[in-house]
Amino acid sequence: MKLKNLKKKVAFEVLKFIPNKIIIGIGTGSTVHYLIKFLKKNKNKIKGAVSSSHQTTLELQKNGIKVFKLNSLDFLPLYIDSADEINKDMEMIKGGGAALTREKVISSAADKFICIIDETKQVQTLGKFPLPIEVLPMSYRYVMRELKKIGGDVKKRKNIITDNNNYILDISKLCILNPSEIENKINNIPGVISVGIFSQRKPDILLVGTKKKS
Repeated sequence: MKLKNLKKKVAFEVLKFIPNKIIIGIGTGSTVHYLIKFLKKNKNKIKGAVSSSHQTTLELQKNGIKVFKLNSLDFLPLYIDSADEINKDMEMIKGGGAALTREKVISSAADKFICIIDETKQVQTLGKFPLPIEVLPMSYRYVMRELKKIGGDVKKRKNIITDNNNYILDISKLCILNPSEIENKINNIPGVISVGIFSQRKPDILLVGTKKKS
């Protein structure tokens, strides 16, 4: 089964986990793209969505789904997003699409977080996928020096400005044996907005698109 079909499979599967007539949070990425397409065909399923990125906002609007601001809501029952990597403890790396800060905010604000992935995203140890860090532009060189003390190769992502008008640094070749410790350590570097390790806000439910017949 092709990779895109695995993504479609899990994006369709998550529909049964969405209660009717609610506002949901929606993340960013190729698997989420298929979810939005399925929601278009089931427009009465939800009242609308809180978006994690400008890209997702445009896609939701293009497909006729109303977009709400997080600050306009007193309660967000559900957030659905994918991951770039996830381990057996459901600790994740996110941020390949440079939306990690808003994804972390909305997932933390939601009562329940469902992660939808294809089976290629499952790993034993986090770190094969470069770890993204969103940083203030005025501090990125200082933050790079501090990140080099942690290990791995640190590079500024080229030609990327986040929706928050910040830069993205990526750490490659980093073996993340203690995700929670690394998440806290990087978050404590002045100038860091958010790190793409999701160990403190893990999914409540993980759905995996596999080649096995359901």
